[in-house]
Formats: sequence, C-alpha cells, structure tokens
Amino acid sequence: MISRGAFISSLAAGLLSAPLAADAQQAGKIYRVGYMSVVSRQSAEPLMLIFLRALRDLGWIEGRNLLVEWRWADGKVERLSGFAAELAKLNVDLIVAPQSDSALAAKRATRTIPIVHVVAGDPVADGLVTSLARPGGNVTGLTVTPSPEIVGKRLELLKTATGASRVAVLWNPARHYPYVELALREVNAAARVLGVQLQVLEARGPDQFEPAFAAMVRGQADALLTFEDSMFWLHRRRLAELEAKHRLPTMHDLREFVEAGSLMAYGPDLADLFRRAAIYVDKILKGTKPADLPVEQPTKFDFLINLKTAKTLGLTIPPSLLLRADQIIE
Repeated sequence: MISRGAFISSLAAGLLSAPLAADAQQAGKIYRVGYMSVVSRQSAEPLMLIFLRALRDLGWIEGRNLLVEWRWADGKVERLSGFAAELAKLNVDLIVAPQSDSALAAKRATRTIPIVHVVAGDPVADGLVTSLARPGGNVTGLTVTPSPEIVGKRLELLKTATGASRVAVLWNPARHYPYVELALREVNAAARVLGVQLQVLEARGPDQFEPAFAAMVRGQADALLTFEDSMFWLHRRRLAELEAKHRLPTMHDLREFVEAGSLMAYGPDLADLFRRAAIYVDKILKGTKPADLPVEQPTKFDFLINLKTAKTLGLTIPPSLLLRADQIIE
C-alpha cells in the first residue's frame, strides 16, 4: 500500500514534470470532474495514483486544467446518494463512479452529466446502460467481469486446488443487483457439474464476517468462494485473517485479496481498468458523448496463487495448477 504521504509527494512530482502541452490543448479551461467511490481513499490510493498518472499522460493535470471533487463513502453505501446530489448541484463536467452502486447513485441524480464506471459487474443487468455496444444514455465505462460465467471458472479452479466437496459461497445482499442473481445461477450450475455441494451465506458488513465463518465451520465447508463486492475488497485483510484462522482456502476475484493473504484469485487487473478509465474521461471531456462510447469488458484475467498461504493451510497445490498461474506469491 502506498502511504498517504508518498501518494501526495508523487502527485506533486507529477505536477512539476507534467507536459506543458496540456494548457494549450484545453485552451486554458479548467474542467471539474467528480469522483465518488464506495471505498475509502486510503484503500484506493494506489489505484488513484495510477488513474491520475494516466490522465496526466493524456494531458490532464489536477490543479492545472483539471479540478477533481473527491467523495469517499468509506464503505457506507448510504452516503452515495448525497454525494451524487452534491456533484450534480456543482454541475461538474463528468462524474467518475467506479462501482455499480456509486454509478447507479450518480445516474439517479443526473441524466445529463456524463458518468464513467470502472468496475461495474454487469452494467446492462444492473440498469446502468441499454447495451454494451450502445450504452444509450449518459453512462459508460468498463466492467470488472465479462459475464456471470466467470464464477463457475473460479469454482473449478478452487476445486482443482483443494479437492473440496463442500464449498461456502459468500456474497453481500446489501447490493443485490440482477448480476448477483445471474452469478448465483451460474455457480450452482457449475457446482452440479463439479460434484460440489454449496453453502450460500451472506455478509452485509464486516461485522457479519465472524457469524458467516462460524456458519461455514458448522456446515463443514472445505473451502470458500466469494462474489465480487467492494465491501469485501475494502475489508480484504480481515477476510484473509478469518480464512487463516478457520483454515479455509479461498478463491476471490482480484489480486489485492491474494496480496492481503488469501489463497487464490482469478480476475482482471484493477490497475489496468483504472488506466483505461482515464481514456474514457479524456474522450468525454474532449466532446465524445457517453452514448457513443461502448462499454469495455476485460479480456485478460490473472490467476494468482499465494504459496505462503497454501503452506500455512497445509495445502499442496497441484503442479499442473501452478503452471497455469500468472503469478505465484511465496
């Protein structure tokens, strides 16, 4: 994790070294962009640095021709509606709302200000856009999953790694979008093919992690699979601690979970998504309408294994699976 001081220092250095062509490019106008996220600034600082660097490379420099109105919900989804209303009242030129819940809150607040999402689950099913190819409104951006079928792939990898016959599935019903229903259907279909018995459990907040893990123990779960959720991502270190405590090998969706101590992850690279989000911001600020920018799905997925965690759990990962890994943490 990059410290707050390092983050600010890096931005300051970037301002000094940024290309002067940006001033001429935008003819002196300062654009105001709103940024509203359900996570905390501290947890997202490395990604914010990547996002701002990508914008700088495109000629957009915060404090020179770009002013960012930052809003952080710190995991409190109920704050998003207020943030969206504030940004709409400020009449910002664009709103970056990374997650589905933040993008939906922004869309409810304005149908005219362009909105860019970065890690939406299924923007069509969630009601953010009409279609991926033709968003049809003021919302566009990137998705974090290609389709709900990816959860079946994660279950297959988890089964191969652990031989588990009973797998707990943890999801957050507080953000119960249509995408989750599709994912639940897919993981159940995959479980039938793989001969795995599922135990579906809920956690609306970190205070419900302990009861959920206690239920997994009572249900004699051999492993755990989590669904994509920003609350899980925000509290990934706590999840890793509980996984180790209860000796539950776990499959997540993003590399940050593995870096925090979880066993495995299979999914896209968040850093790449935030770099590409800057391209959407650039195009829209230069006049392209969101309706004319197709939603982009990830095409590359990283499979990560934490061998240190595997050893702690007394788990031997099959060599064939290690060969398939894009990164092994030891």
